[in-house]
Amino acid sequence: MLILRQFQISSFELFQSPKQTGFYSSSRSVPLPRTRFYSDFRVMSGNKGTNYEKLYLGMDFGTSGARFTVIDEQGEIKAQGKREYPPFMKEESMGWASSWKATLFSLLEDIPVTVRSLVSSISLDGTSATTLILKSESGEVLCQPYLYNQSCPDALPEVKSIAPANHTVCSGTSTLCKLVSWWNTEVPNRESAVLLHQADWLLWLLHGRLGVSDYNNALKVGYDPESESYPSWLLGQPYSQLLPKVQAPGTSIGNLKESITRQFGFPDDCIVCTGTTDSIAAFLAARATEPGKAVTSLGSTLAIKLLSTKRVDDARYGVYSHRLDDKWLVGGASNTGGAILRQLFSDEQLERLSQEINPMVASPLDYYPLQSSGERFPIADPNLAPRLLPRPESDVEFLHGILESIARIEGKGYKLLKELGATEAEEVLTAGGGAKNDKWIKIRQRVLGLPVKKAVHTEASYGASLLALKGAKQNSGL
Repeated sequence: MLILRQFQISSFELFQSPKQTGFYSSSRSVPLPRTRFYSDFRVMSGNKGTNYEKLYLGMDFGTSGARFTVIDEQGEIKAQGKREYPPFMKEESMGWASSWKATLFSLLEDIPVTVRSLVSSISLDGTSATTLILKSESGEVLCQPYLYNQSCPDALPEVKSIAPANHTVCSGTSTLCKLVSWWNTEVPNRESAVLLHQADWLLWLLHGRLGVSDYNNALKVGYDPESESYPSWLLGQPYSQLLPKVQAPGTSIGNLKESITRQFGFPDDCIVCTGTTDSIAAFLAARATEPGKAVTSLGSTLAIKLLSTKRVDDARYGVYSHRLDDKWLVGGASNTGGAILRQLFSDEQLERLSQEINPMVASPLDYYPLQSSGERFPIADPNLAPRLLPRPESDVEFLHGILESIARIEGKGYKLLKELGATEAEEVLTAGGGAKNDKWIKIRQRVLGLPVKKAVHTEASYGASLLALKGAKQNSGL
């Protein structure tokens, strides 16, 4: 009972429902290669319960793959699994929308039938500022999705001319810049389109009600979670009619489509709830509830989130705040992270070489590990070049230098948040794949000068399942 009470404080009461606001050149389709998904799922055994217990499904759509987690009312994991997206195509652009859709339904299929039949609610997260433009009548995707790190510098002067100085949208990678860039291509019937974020779109495939978002995803399109509305400077623009309605994360949107309940065996009364971003979901999974507690998500990219009593937003440094009840989740996301490690080392090499690193000794190598030019946080510079030289002969020293350099970038991030007025970080929990590397955790603890440990639950999909549970509780009036 104590566990459940703690659960409700840290997860169910984080979000208050905002006022509902908002409004309701086709590229050719790119054929996907033959399915080469990596899939893996586990069903937890030995858990107490009855055949009539209710379960809650959360899914995480990150930068390199997707995961699902099914929990019970006490937050105990009943099943979990993952799939990688289809590989990039060499000479053609990647068909991301088709890939995400295929992965979504593959994950649903991966959940054991006996578990599916008990799922009461579903939620999911997606990468922040990943944007899709659709036909409002049919939901047809009108252009290739704008990915989370894709910059639209062509739209930045216009956005800066209408938005307050240093607003979150004043960055080339913001959702609003992507919307303005698309709008200025003057495609036919652009007024009848609708904007959705990756999580919104995937959830729409499940519930069928076009034009619904959450206030975490909508932050970078200009939504103000403090006033619970789109600001007047945005509503006065001709493209404002494309903006989605906004609800609190974990709010029931409607029932799962009948066709999906029949196909996969979900209950007829299974509901679909608004989602959030991947880094917010990772924060929720870690259950950090006090100001000064922080979560670093070490996935393909590095995202830091710090629970603060003060809101901090400064686009010059890629810093922005998400609302969490009466507190603010302040942070940003860097383009450095696990993706560059996977580019340079295999999983086996990472594990083996890490064992040979002495985490108590500082590396003299000064890198800025990026896959390509461009950084968002703690430096907002679209032209920042990767720095991975000199490369020592020893692979152990090379890996040590990269891990330590990423830790320094993380440290600069927390230092910047403090300088801008956020609550000072006191403890850092770690989520994402990088949380499995104990040597890296020790390196980061030395570099940050703070207690650093692995979160009990490290997957964003677990945080998404908490939103599904929250939505079910609210929907039933409990």
